[in-house]
Amino acid sequence: MKDTPAEMNEEAMTARELLPTAAPARTRAAVRELVRPYHRLAVGSFAAMIAATAVGLLVQPLLGYMVDLVADRRPPGDLTLPVVLLVVVALVQGGTTALGLSLVSRLGESVLARLREQFVDRALRLPLEQVEKAGTGDLNARVTRDVARVGEAVRSALPELTRSVLAIVLTLGAMATLDWRFLLAALTAVPVQAHTARWYLRNAVPLYARERIATGAQQQQLLDTIAGAGTVRAYRLEEQHTSQVTERSSAAVGLTMRGVKLVLRFYNRLHVAEYTGLAAVLVTGFLLVRAGSVSIGTATAAALYFHSLFSPVNSALVLLDDAQTATAALNRLVGVADRPAAETEPPAGVHETLTPDADPGTVSVSGVHHAYEPGRPVLRDVTLTLRTGERVALVGPSGAGKTTLAKLIAGVHRPTSGSIRLPGTGTSGSGLPVALVTQETHVFAGPLAEDLRLARAAATDEQVRAALTAVDALDWVEALPDGLGTVVGEGGHRLTPAQVQQLALARLVLADPPVAVLDEATAEAGSTGARLLEKAAARAIEGRTALVVAHRLTQAAAADRIVVMEDGRIVESGHHDELCAADGTYASLWEAWSGTRATPDHPPHTITAPTLKDH
Repeated sequence: MKDTPAEMNEEAMTARELLPTAAPARTRAAVRELVRPYHRLAVGSFAAMIAATAVGLLVQPLLGYMVDLVADRRPPGDLTLPVVLLVVVALVQGGTTALGLSLVSRLGESVLARLREQFVDRALRLPLEQVEKAGTGDLNARVTRDVARVGEAVRSALPELTRSVLAIVLTLGAMATLDWRFLLAALTAVPVQAHTARWYLRNAVPLYARERIATGAQQQQLLDTIAGAGTVRAYRLEEQHTSQVTERSSAAVGLTMRGVKLVLRFYNRLHVAEYTGLAAVLVTGFLLVRAGSVSIGTATAAALYFHSLFSPVNSALVLLDDAQTATAALNRLVGVADRPAAETEPPAGVHETLTPDADPGTVSVSGVHHAYEPGRPVLRDVTLTLRTGERVALVGPSGAGKTTLAKLIAGVHRPTSGSIRLPGTGTSGSGLPVALVTQETHVFAGPLAEDLRLARAAATDEQVRAALTAVDALDWVEALPDGLGTVVGEGGHRLTPAQVQQLALARLVLADPPVAVLDEATAEAGSTGARLLEKAAARAIEGRTALVVAHRLTQAAAADRIVVMEDGRIVESGHHDELCAADGTYASLWEAWSGTRATPDHPPHTITAPTLKDH
């Protein structure tokens, strides 16, 4: 039998090893932890809602009393007092309800804010391998749609559900106060409602969970298609990708429509419960009035009480739809946000920061092995020591493991086995023992000065300007429309690739870590900006222990030491002159680099580094 699009979507997303989803019990425990700091607000909001509901329950007895007055043919003037009391009840109930709803909303928003903060904190600490296996669509769906669903539930469903539940409980108690037989009559609707609720939950929980997975698959496909639009057009794959997007979207829409049909059937069953309960209360009232056990007004109040339950009961049960959607989203958020900080790092290997006085600036890599997938090693038994203040260039053919080693030292990943030891934190107060600058630098939306202060929040304007001066960027920054206040990033002033890299290097200067790792940090500039960026990079790492993944061998030739990698291993280490004379891997790379740049004064095997003009 052919799988449906929804089933294919689920299989595809399951194969991606999705990010964890919390069990319901764990979600409830996490919510209790989130609410704990606001227990006074919770008690206050609950008390205000109880008061508002209790005051509102005076309406039905007052109306019943007015019915008795009319039935007893009392003078019209006797109606004045109950009418005035009804007005007072309406005003008091309105005020207490507004207070209660505002307190409940404040409580919900405060808890949601804490959840968002925890989610972002844990999401930023997730191992990149785990995020890559899950796909960015899964994380993106949690950050956007799941957060939006929970937020919508907190703003609308939570206050209404709280009010509805209190109204149901207190109204049933009020009916029992009139006559216990009215309560029994009202409870005849409960079996139908309970069966309806169980039926709905049994079908809704798995359906909404599947819908969330399908939405993640849809977003993943959209992201893949948009990110690779150039490749898609180049290989004429537009129809294929459009078909895949349509398939994933159809699967998500199909599950949504199944949810709509489920809700319609849910409403139909609720109407049966309403008819059953109201008929029972009316018949009970008729019998009790005929027997002289209660007055017409009391029977009227009982009927009005039950009729007033229509709205809160239906709201509470209907809100199960929102609650199930929000719960499915909340489980996915808590699955990430509730993870202990220690679990957001893979347990293998050792990556530790030593005390500030322990060999300041020295980095020790010992017996490191690393694999992104089991059985496919990227690094094999790598041992390396970077001495304090030493500038080491890391070179080798593509796929040799240079970037992986750089990320391990920077702490982006932990090694599968082996150990990496770093010096203490820098003197700037940033707390960073090591900083990584890559060729893929993000410019955050906002004033340029605030973008730079991400590296050092307390940096003054003078310190920011000094950092820009160090990387030769101050002139063009001051030439911007608003200088340091110019809005850059999304929707702001566009910066060139070279300017973006200069900002990244300026952040490095501000962070002032003892160790700097540059992973092809000047690769995006092209020939025209390379000289400027290489000079800026040299100034940024001045006085620091530095590991430079060099894509230009001019950088390697100027380093204190060159480490050559091949097939995940260090195969050579030494100065430029020594390695050229050794006629090994580096000599071959140097010859390939400089051979086409040879001049009469500088033949291919000279030790003079080629200039950018030669390039």
